[in-house]
Amino acid sequence: MKTKKNLSPVAVNIRRIRKEKGISQDKLSKLADVAFHTIVKIEGGDTDNPKIDTVQKIAESLGVSIDELTQVSTSESPTKVK
Repeated sequence: MKTKKNLSPVAVNIRRIRKEKGISQDKLSKLADVAFHTIVKIEGGDTDNPKIDTVQKIAESLGVSIDELTQVSTSESPTKVK
């Protein structure tokens, strides 16, 4: 049985923005000049800490800042228990 991975904000945001812009993983890999499997691994949660230069290339290709890719949205952040 497969378990769902906890994806990093970077993984969630890359996938979300890529899909919003209608860009495939293959096209993003070419635009960012990074290996296709790197995009797949980041989005799939298999790469917890991608290199900053890789994230920069992806951000530039998506037309966003690194801050936007690393930002945790309030809907994704864990609920605090008091």
